[in-house]
Amino acid sequence: MNWEQLLSLKRQGDTSKRLRIEQDDTRLGFEVDYDRIIFSAAFRSLQDKTQVIPLSKTDFVHTRLTHSLEVSVVGRSLGRLVGKKIIEKYPYLKEIHGFHMNDFGAIVAAASLAHDIGNPPFGHSGEKAIGEYFSKGAGQKYKEYLTPKQWQDLIDFEGNANGFSVMTSSRPGIEGGLRISYATLGAFMKYPKESLPKKPTRNIADKKYGFFQADKAFFQEAAKDMGLIPNKSGEDIGFERHPLAYLVEAADDICYTIIDFEDGINLGLVSEDFALEYLIKLVKDNIDTAKYKTLVTKEDRISYLRALAISSLINDAVKVFIANEEAILQGKFPFALMDKSKYKAQMDDIIKISIDNIYQSREVIEKELVGYQIIQTLLDKFITAYDNKFNGTDSNYDKLILKLLPEKHHLEKESLYDRLLHICHYVSLLTDGNALEIYETINGRKKR
Repeated sequence: MNWEQLLSLKRQGDTSKRLRIEQDDTRLGFEVDYDRIIFSAAFRSLQDKTQVIPLSKTDFVHTRLTHSLEVSVVGRSLGRLVGKKIIEKYPYLKEIHGFHMNDFGAIVAAASLAHDIGNPPFGHSGEKAIGEYFSKGAGQKYKEYLTPKQWQDLIDFEGNANGFSVMTSSRPGIEGGLRISYATLGAFMKYPKESLPKKPTRNIADKKYGFFQADKAFFQEAAKDMGLIPNKSGEDIGFERHPLAYLVEAADDICYTIIDFEDGINLGLVSEDFALEYLIKLVKDNIDTAKYKTLVTKEDRISYLRALAISSLINDAVKVFIANEEAILQGKFPFALMDKSKYKAQMDDIIKISIDNIYQSREVIEKELVGYQIIQTLLDKFITAYDNKFNGTDSNYDKLILKLLPEKHHLEKESLYDRLLHICHYVSLLTDGNALEIYETINGRKKR
């Protein structure tokens, strides 16, 4: 892989290259990506989607939206710091092609902003609820009518693949979705493979999948344009990662490790003394002890340590990336950056505490159980009505259910796979609150 090709400004539907040297620096294409994502309806819905605590009424707990904004800030810093080193190493990128270090920051920031845009309501249990509707629930009856890869898309419903679809899928009058640059799409794609074969190697790029069968053709087009390295044989499709995807992943890893932990402390799920012991291990080399002693509230002390911890992890992630840049370009770095961090043991300790005290707390478990019931009910009602309408067997009840679908989702889908995926897509884009409201309406419980 080479940087000139990887930093592609091309967008879906373009018939020729977009050259960086011809870009208007006041409205750079990579920055347009950020704007298009932040103004999209799918991104706005993240303000009412679970990060850690589903349906939380606590104002300081992060939603998917605040988490995504924070990941984009960390991603921008990672991208700029790496970009500075890359431009110094390959000066032709600036001298001949006009690239700047901030371009790297803009790409990683935009991809980081979008990294959760395809995640369903109610956190990661939302993905599992969709998958289990097909693998263990009423949706099992559709298996015999689908190909193995189409079926795997559904039973392992993946927020990353759904996010790629959100940004790239066309509908009448909206060709190419958000029309994001290929470079940003490449950085977004942490798992550039289809759903089968499942986890064929220990390469981090094979951990999950990144696109549905419905989006395979366009993904292959973008991957070829960027020069991503194929790593599958025969009819199976998969590639080595775009190098900047490592930075997007690192930004997410840094934020959920540290900030979810901070939420747990503020909620009282993790004691302050216990938390300080672990955070100080990350910041002992750069903490200003005198400043720290002036902070009188728990919130201020934790906030200060969190900022220092994130800074330490950013700088270390950049060192790991630059040390392995050539291997990454050759598709020979099968690890997450933070797996090679000197702080890996400390991060693992914090994540273990978060799992035990936060992710498995009674409040989270109770709300995720509610989420399962809501999502699987909505899937069953809408899929049944949508499919019955296609087959001409819809009842009056089915017609009423479909009237709850927003106008943009009233599309004709010829194949069963496309119809099933379409309803999964609709349900995945609901907010936690909106999903609950529709569920209560269907069950006759909505208060007037």
